Amino acid sequence: GNVKLVAVADAFGKRAAYSIGALKKKYGDKVDVPEDRIYEGLDAYKAAIDTDCDLVVIATPPGFKPQQFEYAVSKGKHVFMEKPVASDAIGVRRVLAAVEESKKKNLMVGIGLQRRHEPQYVETIKRLHDGAIGDIIALRVYWNGGGIWHKGRDEAAALMPPGKPVTEMAYQCNNWYHFNWLSGDQICEQHIHNLDVGCWVKDAYPVECNGMGGREQRMDGDPTKSQIFDHTFCEYTFADGTKMFSQGRHLANAWENVSEFAHGSKGTSDPSGWIKGANPWDFAGERLGGHQQEQHDLIEALMRGEIYNEGEIGAKSTFTAILGREACYSGKVVKWDELMAKGRELAPGIDNYTLDSNPPTMPDENGAYPHPVPGKYSPFA
Repeated sequence: GNVKLVAVADAFGKRAAYSIGALKKKYGDKVDVPEDRIYEGLDAYKAAIDTDCDLVVIATPPGFKPQQFEYAVSKGKHVFMEKPVASDAIGVRRVLAAVEESKKKNLMVGIGLQRRHEPQYVETIKRLHDGAIGDIIALRVYWNGGGIWHKGRDEAAALMPPGKPVTEMAYQCNNWYHFNWLSGDQICEQHIHNLDVGCWVKDAYPVECNGMGGREQRMDGDPTKSQIFDHTFCEYTFADGTKMFSQGRHLANAWENVSEFAHGSKGTSDPSGWIKGANPWDFAGERLGGHQQEQHDLIEALMRGEIYNEGEIGAKSTFTAILGREACYSGKVVKWDELMAKGRELAPGIDNYTLDSNPPTMPDENGAYPHPVPGKYSPFA
């Protein structure tokens, strides 16, 4: 449509410049980003948002999103923000407060939970809400995969200005998935999609969770490369007693599955397209990819002058993942309301971080990063 890219901000200027070059080759005049609108550094988002733009896309590591979203809303910008929208309870509270401001200003807020824009999910879950399988009595959700990328210090060094050494902050920001304060762990960064579908089917969010998890294979057990878990299992409980069982993992040579299932008093369903039981049904329409469809929906709505706001869904589905993570890290039953009010802050002072700052998680004298130990870790400040 009638859309163009006018500014980009990234922690690393070299990456931003490379991305702009690649985008120009693919999209031509839709990319209107001269060098003076390529911004570098952890505070560069402000300069990009301050340009004469209508829509801001926030696709940064989750730990940085709350203040970036706040700033965009304060400047009256429409926003598309990737999931998850935060990495701790404090961040979720900030996002929820900014969502309320965005509603007052009639701002568009799209969130990258793309299954909510896929017709196969939309139509199936509408039928579930209409009673196709009766009362929902249990949910099962999975994101089981083989592993993820890891970026070493040499890759961070290639992004630094000439003659400037790699700082610890630069290394962690470039290798962000492997640090809890930046990514929120696998359950937040990836498994949030399946948790979101479960909550969407239930049309509610859980009130408590217990779970277990650990680090069996993560980076071959090397504590100098990563601090996150590689497997989690959660039992979420909703207010009416309904359970949602969750598996999330990165384990090589193990069962891989990314899916969701709902069990009801009259049948079962895969929310991505089928129902079995008293009212059997299969989705027969065109299956659209949500990553692109969510962008079509957002831009087309803006062009029509229509506004929708997915910010609260994004924040609460993010917090569902954080609730599960903290239950797995601690090995305790963790309650939604208590964690929302008193959950620990993973990155104090994050608004003022630069690439020269010490990050909130630092390696010990052997280069090893601390990691949570169930039974010893506390979810609360």
